[in-house]
Amino acid sequence: MTRAVEAARADDSSVQRLLTEHLGAEAAGLPVASGTWPAYDQVNVQAGLDAWLAEAGREHRLAGLIQFRHRDFGLADLVQGGRRPFDPGIGSVATQALPAGPGGVTRPCVQCGLYLTQDRDGPAAILLRSPDEHGPMEGVSVEVACADAGRGQRVLSEIRRLSLERNVFRGHVISFGDEVFGRRRGALLRFLDRPSVTRDQVVLPGDVIDGIERQVVGVARHAPRLLASGQHLKRGVLLYGAPGTGKTHTVRYLLGKLPGVTVVVLSGGSLGMIAEACSVARALQPSVVVVEDVDLIAEERGPRRGEHPLLFQLLDEMDGLGRDVDVTFLLTTNRADLLEEALAARPGRVDHAAMLPIPDADARRRLVTLYQAGLNLDLGDPDVVIARTEGVTASFIKELLRRAALAAAEDESAPSGQRDADAPLRVTDAHMRAALDELLNARNALTRTLLGGSPGSLPGPSDPVHPG
Repeated sequence: MTRAVEAARADDSSVQRLLTEHLGAEAAGLPVASGTWPAYDQVNVQAGLDAWLAEAGREHRLAGLIQFRHRDFGLADLVQGGRRPFDPGIGSVATQALPAGPGGVTRPCVQCGLYLTQDRDGPAAILLRSPDEHGPMEGVSVEVACADAGRGQRVLSEIRRLSLERNVFRGHVISFGDEVFGRRRGALLRFLDRPSVTRDQVVLPGDVIDGIERQVVGVARHAPRLLASGQHLKRGVLLYGAPGTGKTHTVRYLLGKLPGVTVVVLSGGSLGMIAEACSVARALQPSVVVVEDVDLIAEERGPRRGEHPLLFQLLDEMDGLGRDVDVTFLLTTNRADLLEEALAARPGRVDHAAMLPIPDADARRRLVTLYQAGLNLDLGDPDVVIARTEGVTASFIKELLRRAALAAAEDESAPSGQRDADAPLRVTDAHMRAALDELLNARNALTRTLLGGSPGSLPGPSDPVHPG
């Protein structure tokens, strides 16, 4: 049985034989250089390796390895001698299409492949292994075997340089938190569309939005002059206020004003990926790190026992950047009180804190116009609506108009209603009154709170929507 197995391993499908034929009889003793990357960089490693392989004067062929999952092995295991060398077998090349750009652009990435290369420096073998969701490989591994140990390290350095140079995340808006791949795989990144929000769509007091924009966009615009004058570029901006006052909307406006800047968004379950987000931001600057609802990590500790709260980790990452690093941190919170102590203990991380206020009467008029969109508002006295919505936020106004539009649509669909599919919906006082009464009803107190309303300050549903 032993002789039969050894004979089978010696045939043309043997990985060891393939390596020996390519590298020579001394393959088992050749030095092996190795490098690793985080799981989310898999697509970039593939881009860098492909670019290196495509350089003039270099030829290669790719052999797929089978039975590689859940196995811990490297090039040294594939070329070792002895009676029973490890041999996963040669087969078709397994690939996975990973996101490589917005709009569904993907790139095929090799799961486990052996590249046999030949150039003026001689032959080399490169083993590429992708992350293994339930196995020992948590990141991306590249190993190089060749006669010269220094050459192997130089090849790895070139692949690393090209991976950064051709990084597919650069200049795009990306987000951690693709839970399909699980936490162990590093929460691979996904691409988001860059927002397009105009200044007139940001309904805030002029001095508030001016201060925010100057700190974020102004520093980016004048970065070279600031550096030449000895000023640092890193900055932290905190947007705080009641839910629904427009913090996320303001962030979207700022990102639209920074075309070509890399943006990493952390929210929800991805808030624990602070270190990874900052690593990407440092590598691909100028960049922005957006941390939404940062109060959620004020007391949450890291995944390993004994780690400080994630908020402290974020503040340490912000402080650890060099003066010439062009990275902006945009933080949002509904609970600034939970952050005050930590921010005071680590001064200088946040350079600008802006409170986004509850919209006043003039702001509510602007919000009605903004969210009106294509609606035909046929109201007897629009100011009465403004009076009844004192103390609400932008989210409340948006939902109010949606519900009024729904009421108008239901009237048009009634048997006696007049319908014109191409005409805008006509919202009357009755529709607006019905929507307001519904939102202001005591039974909808929770909905009103979730929309940013202040139940104690809002008029009741019995108040008229127009005089008389």
